[in-house]
Amino acid sequence: MRDPYDVLGVARSASDAEVKKAYRKLAKTWHPDQKPDDPKAKEKFAEIGQAYEILSDKDKRGQFDRGEIDAEGKPKFQGFAGGPWGQSGAAGAGARGARFDFGFGGGGPRGRQGAGAQEDMIDEILGAFGGRRQRASQNPFGGGEPPKGEDLRAEIVAPFRDWALGGKCRVRLQPGKELEVSIPAGIEDGKTIRLRGQGVASGLGGAPGDALITVRVGKDPQFRADGNDVRVEVPISLYEAVLGAKVRVPTLTGAVEMTVPPGSDGGRTLRLRGKGVQAKSGAGDLLVELRIALPKGGDPRLTEYAEAMKANAPYDPRD
Repeated sequence: MRDPYDVLGVARSASDAEVKKAYRKLAKTWHPDQKPDDPKAKEKFAEIGQAYEILSDKDKRGQFDRGEIDAEGKPKFQGFAGGPWGQSGAAGAGARGARFDFGFGGGGPRGRQGAGAQEDMIDEILGAFGGRRQRASQNPFGGGEPPKGEDLRAEIVAPFRDWALGGKCRVRLQPGKELEVSIPAGIEDGKTIRLRGQGVASGLGGAPGDALITVRVGKDPQFRADGNDVRVEVPISLYEAVLGAKVRVPTLTGAVEMTVPPGSDGGRTLRLRGKGVQAKSGAGDLLVELRIALPKGGDPRLTEYAEAMKANAPYDPRD
């Protein structure tokens, strides 16, 4: 994999905000759903996610900058100084300058023979790298839990109605893993959902990492959010506005009949309670904004009436 700084197109001095901004832009561009005909989109999207996984984590970014891990987040093995067995072939220097005696005879420096000496020698080698080999009575992680696997991150755009009512969406993770995500009704735009155990396997006996899914709210051609309320515009005729009427109004779950009071102005807002976002904290309302629509192409009778009204009963709605 390429250098994560090159993948995201940021400098090594880039701030966390700059890294996040670059990731969002690239992830949106290269998401496989945006490029269904590009066979390289999936691979590119995975590469972008892996780069962000490294640079968005302070500890991992520091390890990468110091050359301790590679672009995939894997530890780099430096080996022994002077070759795998030191200079003499029998005793050599470890990565941190430790000297190892590989002799097992009774006259060797350790003064012990057989399997016990071998056990200690192997432990000494591993100890030079900050770890110890597990024996039957030992926990290789110092009595604590083995390290868990890495977390995976992804972003999903939830359709407006699934967001408002609650629903399920599929999300594609790297490398090619797909999950079904439950979207809580009314979740805050940009909020992250954690799916425990859906990340990368540990490989060291620990728990797998988690999947961190950032939720974005999609747009709808009819509805728009106003907190937990939902707004929708409904056109009515001139005579419905003057005389009042019952009209069909779209809601998130299907059309319903609503009463328009006589003398309703254009722009008046009527409220249908409980028809908004079905949030856990309480359902919002549907706010219906009336828009008076004149006949298409005009109507000579309406024109004649308007002229008579202008002459005989004028009024100023802006007064």
